[in-house]
Amino acid sequence: MSDTTGRPENPLAAYVAVTAAYWAFMLTDGALRMLVLLHFHELGFSPITLAWLFLLYEIAGMVTNLSAGWIAARFGLTTTLYVGLGIQVVALVALSRLDPGWTVALSVPFVMVVQGMSGVAKDLAKMSSKSAVKILAPAADGGLFRWVAVLTGSKNAVKGVGFFLGAGLLAVIGFEAAVLAMAAVLAVILVAVVLFMPSGLPKGSKSAKFAQVFSKDPKINRLSLARMFLFGARDTWFVVGIPIYFHALLDDGTPEGARNAFFLVGGFMALWIIAYGAVQAGAPRILGRAAHEGPVATRLAIRWVSVLTAIIAGLAVIALVPGDWVAPVIVAGLLAFGFVFAINSSLHSYLILAFSQAERVTMDVGFYYMSNAAGRLVGTLLSGVSYQLGGLPLCLATAAVMAGASFLSARRLTA
Repeated sequence: MSDTTGRPENPLAAYVAVTAAYWAFMLTDGALRMLVLLHFHELGFSPITLAWLFLLYEIAGMVTNLSAGWIAARFGLTTTLYVGLGIQVVALVALSRLDPGWTVALSVPFVMVVQGMSGVAKDLAKMSSKSAVKILAPAADGGLFRWVAVLTGSKNAVKGVGFFLGAGLLAVIGFEAAVLAMAAVLAVILVAVVLFMPSGLPKGSKSAKFAQVFSKDPKINRLSLARMFLFGARDTWFVVGIPIYFHALLDDGTPEGARNAFFLVGGFMALWIIAYGAVQAGAPRILGRAAHEGPVATRLAIRWVSVLTAIIAGLAVIALVPGDWVAPVIVAGLLAFGFVFAINSSLHSYLILAFSQAERVTMDVGFYYMSNAAGRLVGTLLSGVSYQLGGLPLCLATAAVMAGASFLSARRLTA
């Protein structure tokens, strides 16, 4: 598989092209999530039904990540990147055909299938971009940590802009026009990326076997488990609970109030993701040069997830207390959670590449992000169920349990 580890003559140009393609995808991904969530909430869907809309998205992500590493190893990184962008264009166009007159029994399965397509698209693009960094990043002077932090942080900032864009488009031009506009823009970007992508990224190897996807390295398996619970902790409150909680607080029942609530909820979600991405990108500087070494980064990952668990557990207790002051404190606490979560996520993104060998990086990254998708799947389901059963306090308490499980899993990295 030696031809899977080649390096372009101009790795920086290839890195910029891959990053630009990933940015374009994540902008539409963030916008689509807010469009679907707020549009169907406005139609009266329950929190559990809203969670169901995103379940196939996460299931598709698990299946895609498990196979995408093998596909990229066999057919090349650019192939999976282009296919991911193309599938997202098709998904957006398909979603524009949703008829508001359909029954719940018809509209929910339709949206789930389209969201599943988007989930496949996202994880093809993600695996391709993250794996490319392992090949393109300079080996010296902490280059790997810096490059993966910039890619991951910037894409999350772009996704945050997408959250605000989706809420804004829904309020201004409506659901159908919004998804068609995004499909058109992404199609243009896909053509540009195909035309201008520098040559030299790995073309793949026909000798790659699917069985190689499953890692025999205990560090990769333990890190993947910690990653699953980490993202489960985030999505347990992020996907359904907090957006619906804030929308209920802000919507006064008038058309103008509903419109303002869309902007404010979308604005908060966008701010959270943008700030999270900025912290991710700056993690190498925040943590210092020592964190560029695997053993130090491992210890830091354990330490920071313990802080994360304490924050979300504290917010769960605060949410039980009545008072107008609770909502502002929840906002501040979730921003603090975002800062610590971003450091954790950045450390994980570095460690998976540091632990992986270059000749099987796509497979290790695919397996790792399959665990990431599994965490998002569980978190998405728990977000709707816990909020409907116990409101925000139960939603945040469930997230704290997930964060604690991530801490216990991360501790095993030093075993």
